[in-house]
Formats: sequence, C-alpha cells, structure tokens
Amino acid sequence: MWQVTQNMLKKDKPELIQKLSKQLADAKSVVLVDFAGLTVKLQQELKKRLKESSSSMLIVKNTLFKLAANEAKLPRETLTDSVLTGQTAIVTSSHDSVTPIQVLGKFSKEFDQLRFKVGVVDGEFQDNTSLVKISTLPGIDILLAQVLGCLASPSFSLVGVLKANMQKLIYILSEYTKNKASSTKIGI
Repeated sequence: MWQVTQNMLKKDKPELIQKLSKQLADAKSVVLVDFAGLTVKLQQELKKRLKESSSSMLIVKNTLFKLAANEAKLPRETLTDSVLTGQTAIVTSSHDSVTPIQVLGKFSKEFDQLRFKVGVVDGEFQDNTSLVKISTLPGIDILLAQVLGCLASPSFSLVGVLKANMQKLIYILSEYTKNKASSTKIGI
C-alpha cells in the first residue's frame, strides 16, 4: 500500500497514476470515503480491519485520483467536483465487492468519523444511500444459506407431505391387520 504525500515529485506522479489506474480497473469495488476528523490511530485500525477483508485503503490527492479513474474508465458520477472535495480515501477490493463496504459501515457506526461518498460495486455506480444499504446486508455466506434454504424448502415440504401420507397408510394397514387378526381369533 502506498500513500501520496504533499511533496511527491512531479516525475513520480505518472507512475503512481498508472499503478492506481490498474488497481481501480482490477477492483471489484471502489469506495470513496470522507475520513476528515479520523485520527492516525483510527486510520491504522481501519486499515487493519480492511486488510483482514482482503481490501486496502489509500489516500491520494483528488486530482490524481480523477486522472487514474478516467484512465480506468470509472463511471463519470464518481469524478464530479462535488464528490472529489475534502479529504478522500479510496478503499478497493479485488476479491469481494461487499465485505469492505460492510467493514466501512461497521467502522462508521462504531466511531462516527467516517462518511461514504460514492462507490463503484461490480462496475455499477453507487451513491451514498446505496452504500449505506449495502453495508447493512448480511455476509455472503448468510445470503447463500438463505437462498439455499428457500430453494430446498419446497422439496422438504413435499417429502414431509409424502412421509405423512405414508405414515397414515402404514397406520391404517397396521390397524387393518390387527382387526383382521383379532376377527379371525374370534371366528368371524
């Protein structure tokens, strides 16, 4: 992970833009957050949590991000002047598009120092409201389990109904056999 400093040499900027552009193009999700007021200690804590979710946070000048994002062909909505004002951190993930957003959402609720700006999730532009909604979704494992449960439910119900009818049939045959046996003993 790298960070742009105020006194970065002009000759190093094209290389940085190229690296950042590649990272943005390869990412499944790119989220811009306003980190104003976040202490260095909290920044380190956030970076640690993001690293655990196989994502990274970097801080670059808004103008450099705009150049790299143009090169990576990110949606135009992410490059507006209203979005790229103030302190902006870029959170990217090339493995999972939702988990880093959930990490950011939990961190934001916990410390109330972080605010979503906009993002690109699986190639689609997401505004602040959408990112907040995504951050409250259950994890992918839970969602897959819920889908599997919905798909399996009808077959379990069918098996239950068939099993109940089979049990009723066995009970009726058993009773019939008992009655038949008892009626033969009586001599009917």
